[in-house]
Amino acid sequence: MRNKTALITGVTGQDGSYLAELLLEKRYKVYGLNRRKALSGMKNIEHILDKIEIVEGELSEENRLNKIIREIQPDEIYNLAAQSFVPYSWTNPIYTCNVNALGVLRILEAIRIYSPETKFYQASSSEIFGKVQEMPQNEMTYQYPRSPYGCSKSFGFNITRNYRESYGLFACNGVLFNHESERRGLQFVTRKITRTVAEIKMGLKDKLVLGNLNAKRDWGYAPNYVKAMWMMLQYDKPGDYVIATGKEHTVREFTELAFKEIGIKLHWEGEGINEKGIDEDGKVRVEVSKKFFRPAEVDILRGDASKAKKVLGWKPEVSFEEMIERMVDCDMKIVERDTIE
Repeated sequence: MRNKTALITGVTGQDGSYLAELLLEKRYKVYGLNRRKALSGMKNIEHILDKIEIVEGELSEENRLNKIIREIQPDEIYNLAAQSFVPYSWTNPIYTCNVNALGVLRILEAIRIYSPETKFYQASSSEIFGKVQEMPQNEMTYQYPRSPYGCSKSFGFNITRNYRESYGLFACNGVLFNHESERRGLQFVTRKITRTVAEIKMGLKDKLVLGNLNAKRDWGYAPNYVKAMWMMLQYDKPGDYVIATGKEHTVREFTELAFKEIGIKLHWEGEGINEKGIDEDGKVRVEVSKKFFRPAEVDILRGDASKAKKVLGWKPEVSFEEMIERMVDCDMKIVERDTIE
C-alpha cells in the first residue's frame, strides 16, 4: 500500500507546522504551500524542512494553484493558509477576502477540475458566529460574523459545503474555536500576553497593554485541534465539525493566569478603558487601550463539539491552565536565551 500524499497550505504557521509533524508520523508524503514573500518565515518547520517538499504559491494565484494540484494529485489538501489576524481585516478587507474567501474557491475549483478524488479540509473559524445567536455554537448555528475576517471565513465555510453538495467532493469544514500554543504568532493576544509576561519577569518591560478584557473565548491547545483535522478526512463521509472545549474564559482570566506563572498576583481597578491590573506592590502591570478594541466586538464564543466527539471520537486533551503554563514556560526560555545572546 502506497503512502498517502498531502498538500498543506499555510504550512509555516502554528497549525500547519503541527499538522505537518502529525502527517509525517503517519508516513505521508507532505507538500507545503508557502508564499514566496514568506520564504524566510520557516522557524516553525525548520526541524522538518528536509522531510517535506515546499512548493511556492499563493491562494490569490489561480493558475499556480491549478498547476500544483494537477501535478501533485494529493490524496488530501488541508487549507490552513489565510490572512488570519482579525484586526488587520479592517485595515485591508479586500486582501483578506481575496485570500480567505476566493482562495478557498480557487482550490475547490482546482480539485473539481483536476483532482476530484482529493479530500479537502477547510479551516473555518468560530468568528463566523460573531454576534452569537445561540449558546453554545454548533455546526448549524446561524452565522453572524462581525469582522471582514469573519465574513471571509463564512464564505469559505459555505462554498465548501456547497461544492460538497453540488459536486460530490469530499470536502469538510473544521470550525475550530480559538486554539493556542507556543507557536502562536506574536501579534495574537494570547501570545502577546505570554511573551510580555516573560519580558516583565526578566525586567525588559514594565507593563502589558491590552484591549477588551471582558471578551470571552473558548480556548484549546493547537496540537490537539490539529488531530481533529486529520480525523475528519479519515472518516467515511465528509461533513462539518465544531472543535472546541465547551468552556469560555475572559481575556482577563488568561492574563491573570499568565502573571501567576511568574509569581505576580493581580487585582483590578477601574472599568472599561480605565481598568488597570495592579500587583501586590501597587505597581500597574496591565493597562487597557482604546486602540486594541474592535470596531464591532465579539463578546463571547463557546463551542459545542458533541458531533466531533460522537462521530470522530475526538476530545480536548489539554486544560486551559496547562496550555497557558506551557506558553509562558516557552516564552520564558526564549526571552532568557535572547537576553543572554
